[in-house]
Amino acid sequence: MAGTNHNSNGRPASKRRTWLSLGAIAVALAVIPVFTRPGPLRVRTTTVGRGPIRSLISTNGKVEPIRNFEAHSPAATTVKHLFVKEGDHVRQGQLLLQLDDADLRSQAARARAGIKAAQADEADVDTGGTREEMLTLDAQLVKARSARDAAQRNLDALHRLQQQGAASAGEVKQAEDALQRAQADTTLLEQKKKDRYSRPEVAKVQALGVEAEALYGAAEDALRKSSVRAPFDGIVYALPIKQGAYVQTGDLLLQEGDLSHMLVRAFVDEPDIGRLAPGEKIEVTWDALPGRIWNGVVGTVPSTVKLHGARNVGEVTCTLDNHDLRLLPNVNVGVTVITAEHSGVLTLLREAVRMDDTKPYVYQVVDGQLKRREVEVSLQNLTQVEITAGLPESSVVALSSADANKPLVDGARVKVVP
Repeated sequence: MAGTNHNSNGRPASKRRTWLSLGAIAVALAVIPVFTRPGPLRVRTTTVGRGPIRSLISTNGKVEPIRNFEAHSPAATTVKHLFVKEGDHVRQGQLLLQLDDADLRSQAARARAGIKAAQADEADVDTGGTREEMLTLDAQLVKARSARDAAQRNLDALHRLQQQGAASAGEVKQAEDALQRAQADTTLLEQKKKDRYSRPEVAKVQALGVEAEALYGAAEDALRKSSVRAPFDGIVYALPIKQGAYVQTGDLLLQEGDLSHMLVRAFVDEPDIGRLAPGEKIEVTWDALPGRIWNGVVGTVPSTVKLHGARNVGEVTCTLDNHDLRLLPNVNVGVTVITAEHSGVLTLLREAVRMDDTKPYVYQVVDGQLKRREVEVSLQNLTQVEITAGLPESSVVALSSADANKPLVDGARVKVVP
């Protein structure tokens, strides 16, 4: 016979299940507030510390010798002798290379002959012509004067005969014409002797003389440059030719420099030019020698802006001591200009400082809460900023939230995470 189920206490099983359900609901209701209550905001922090800070301009530059000499071929010829090799230390006046100068000597000889010819022409201009021309002109002038005097005597005689009725008017007219022709011939020769050359002719002779002097000077200069000597003590750091090689006019033959002191030409972007001043410290690094730093100061600041690749830059120069000769010419280097430097000041990571419309501020962590603090700053660089007011030393400051989509806000409860 079917009947109602009872437990050991005699209570129906259905009532027992009802009480169990009510108890579970009560437990759930008690637990829900625990899981939905917002926890503290997790933040990454940093600490205000005391130390040095530097304001920097970082850029690139190129190295070149302060004293530099380049030899170029004065003409198309061959390299006759090489007396040095790349890397050699040389002394002032030492013969470094010799070009084949046979053609240059011929050119110099022809130019010298041209000068003598020009000098002879100028002498002829000064004296009125060559000796042969002057003798010929003198003889012609004597003959013309004799003919003029004879024509004058003939005319005088015919005038007397005409007065006596022994000569006609036609004969007198012919005598007058003959005298005029003789006088004209004499005048022309006298003028030629006085002014043998016209002004354009004199100018042409003088121009030819100047040209001959210039050609001779160029030939002598090319001949002198065919023997390359060291202008000062230094190192042959570039020698792109070989003995016996053919070179064209203007080809680079050799580079020598005093490598004990080098010039660095740095390229500073236009927005940073206003921060530059002579005497600012410069640090130079070279990737080929990691950890090595060459120290110098700004020697010259930009006087203009020019295009360097795709950048508008100003050129800054500084000199470096290079007595160990480790820094090489024509290499690309990193350049850091220290525009300002403070030591023993309060510094903070730059990313901890925020900015609104009025002034900079930070979120200081105080007793597990964020407190907005307005601060005053001075020097700053890519990673640090100098705090001059608003925060004491060792203050803990929030950098950022570790929880996605949860920004830092004033008064928020926080938990510091690494």
